[in-house]
Amino acid sequence: MAEQGNGEAFVAFERVQKSYDGETLVVKDLNLSMPKGEFLTMLGPSGSGKTTCLMMLAGFETATHGDILLDGVSINNIPPHKRGIGMVFQNYALFPHMTVAENLAFPLEVRKIGKAEREKKVRHALDMVQMGEFGNRRPAQLSGGQQQRIALARALVFEPELVLMDEPLGALDKQLREHMQFEITNLAHDLGITVVYVTHDQTEALTMSDRVAVFNDGRIQQLAAPDELYERPQNSFVAQFIGENNTLEGTIQDIADGRCTVRLDGGELIDANPINVTKPGERTRVSIRPERVEINKDRLGEGAHTLKAKVLEFVYMGDIFRTRLRVAGKDDFVIKTRNAPDQVRLKPGQDIEIGWMPEDCRALDAH
Repeated sequence: MAEQGNGEAFVAFERVQKSYDGETLVVKDLNLSMPKGEFLTMLGPSGSGKTTCLMMLAGFETATHGDILLDGVSINNIPPHKRGIGMVFQNYALFPHMTVAENLAFPLEVRKIGKAEREKKVRHALDMVQMGEFGNRRPAQLSGGQQQRIALARALVFEPELVLMDEPLGALDKQLREHMQFEITNLAHDLGITVVYVTHDQTEALTMSDRVAVFNDGRIQQLAAPDELYERPQNSFVAQFIGENNTLEGTIQDIADGRCTVRLDGGELIDANPINVTKPGERTRVSIRPERVEINKDRLGEGAHTLKAKVLEFVYMGDIFRTRLRVAGKDDFVIKTRNAPDQVRLKPGQDIEIGWMPEDCRALDAH
């Protein structure tokens, strides 16, 4: 699942652990390697260990055990300012008494870069984030979105090979946030920089990243490309945390040839794809995405089981219809259908049949 560090890794965590009190591990035996130029997001709920990992990479926290390597060299004992890493935080951390240009020049002065070269790099960095006109303003004269662009420019001005970002868009409104997601991703790819990005926003992680490491309880639960995380979650936590998901509890009846039959607690029988279940009698939680559930039986292939359902609520969302159903005794089963010209609008109280292809239904661990 999580990879071992290897010779080609630009950033590598090898058997890294972190404890603040000598007893409880907030990061447990972390192994992760990323190549140069990758945009990797660490995603997880509060307290899952993702920010601690970022802070250890930055040098603001030290690993209790294990090695953190940058370009093959252990950086455990190198202070933050000597690691050559750019950083962008949610609170921007701009110096209020300095102009925008002075804020950007600061990391260059620290690195003893001459005045003419500094001015050139500052101009270039401001142009990169479309803020060329704002060099003489102070941070207080800028909007939140503009301050975030300046914070981004300051992280890039000394041309680091690695940039760390900790919830950098958390304070922005939805529209600006989405716009900045694309801008940051495009900039990172255009400049060829390696980015480690921390967020608890799954949409952000899915739209921006080459790969996503899903953290929970100090461990990486799954590390994969966004489409694989969404389509092929490896356990119940990942299935629940990434995107909307329907779950039904049951027991494995039989299992063979990459298929299993599950007897749901309501008595119904369904087919599923066995992911981390191995034998009959085992408890399972089956997972099916709302958009993979069919209400038109003609669209189901041979051998798909159907289930009876009662419509409880219909919500018109513009591009999609979101319908809540009672299925197998559960009242929170959701289906999403595209707002197509021929799409049926279901009505509360209606009895319908639903089904899905067995490969879209994953039999996962029961907890």
